[in-house]
Amino acid sequence: MTAAGTPIAVITGASSGIGAATARQLATAGYHVIVTARRKDRIEALAAELTAAGQRATAYALDVTDRAAVDAFAAELDRFPSVNVLINNAGGALGADPVATGDPADWRQMYETNVLGTLNVTQALLPALTASGDGTVLVLSSTAGHSTYEGGAGYVAAKHGAHVLAETLRLEIVGTPVRVIEIAPGMVKTDEFATTRFHGDTEKAAKVYAGVAEPLTADDVADTITWAVTRPSHVNIDLLVVRPRAQASNSKVHREL
Repeated sequence: MTAAGTPIAVITGASSGIGAATARQLATAGYHVIVTARRKDRIEALAAELTAAGQRATAYALDVTDRAAVDAFAAELDRFPSVNVLINNAGGALGADPVATGDPADWRQMYETNVLGTLNVTQALLPALTASGDGTVLVLSSTAGHSTYEGGAGYVAAKHGAHVLAETLRLEIVGTPVRVIEIAPGMVKTDEFATTRFHGDTEKAAKVYAGVAEPLTADDVADTITWAVTRPSHVNIDLLVVRPRAQASNSKVHREL
């Protein structure tokens, strides 16, 4: 059980990258973090790391696309005094093929994870966030949710969906004690994002960042998330776009080759 008065933050997709970095930073900021992901071993190791450092963390294996599992998770949260923050981080990209040859299975998986996964967890936790009297829903979208680029239509479509979900939810629940934040990162270099996108092809993954002196890191984005979440309750960061200095747009990147 968390200590009385300690705010609780649920983070999806916390087994690596931005999710894990966000868990570490929110725990340092005084939150009890509930870290979720499909890879149970990863999140249990993260929770153990944070607990050993004197912080508060709980691990819960969860596939955000499994609605029954998400509802069961939400019921488990009833044992905590309140739920204050939801970080919808689970997502990701698959493939970089043009529309003409894109794999429908990849498109479907991206939509289910980035959009329906966010919908599932948000719907399940919204009552608890509202009951807390000071809730925050944060959607980690992408600059891909705001403009297109060649070879990215499937991911772009999914992240546009995540963006619209956040924007519409904000309209629908205005007047309740829950704010809706969207963070849209540009080029972020993590251990897994590009490798997963190219189905394990590390050579293709490396080319994404070739010549870019300093792409964003997971910690950079986690710092942005933590800043937005820890603003005073009456301050809502509707949309924050964050890119590395070397990136002017999704298709305009300075490379030192």
